[in-house]
Amino acid sequence: MKLYIKYMVSLRCKMMVMKELKNLGLHSVVVDLGVVEILEDITSQQHETLKSNLLKSGLELLDNKRSILIEKIKSVIVEMIHYSEEVPKVNYSDYISDKLGYDYTYLANTFSEVKGVTIQQFIIMHKIEKVKELLLYDELTLSEISYKMHYSSAAHLSNQFKKVTGLTPSFYKKLKKKRDGNLENL
Repeated sequence: MKLYIKYMVSLRCKMMVMKELKNLGLHSVVVDLGVVEILEDITSQQHETLKSNLLKSGLELLDNKRSILIEKIKSVIVEMIHYSEEVPKVNYSDYISDKLGYDYTYLANTFSEVKGVTIQQFIIMHKIEKVKELLLYDELTLSEISYKMHYSSAAHLSNQFKKVTGLTPSFYKKLKKKRDGNLENL
């Protein structure tokens, strides 16, 4: 049986869900971002207990099909950008559509209706978060980051970064270094 969980975006979330399942005597087969597969059918009492306990941890057990689809879309995007070694070289629309087995137009329309932003805007926000992370590691140049994240150029990345954050990538990096320097002087 599959269960879908909203806001499940990290290893810590996975561990928390596994603990809650174990406490209820349920055995998980797969625990991924946003989805859990268990061996048993879940009773209504177990379902309500799990739902309540997950809410206390900031997670939400989903019942609505549209909500489940939105979480699947978000999970595919988060996994694609944050947890894959390399961002797929195919169009994001093809990747998401293939991964979920739905027509992209249907996915895009549903996502926009529910979330109030397009899938593309959601992808851009996550790409910029990943770029911030890469900038802070200070291991790659901006050109290398733009190549890794499939931007057409460092200039394109810089423009999009500034549009989303209000800062240039180099200024963002300087702010981080300045803040770190101030913390060291305490």
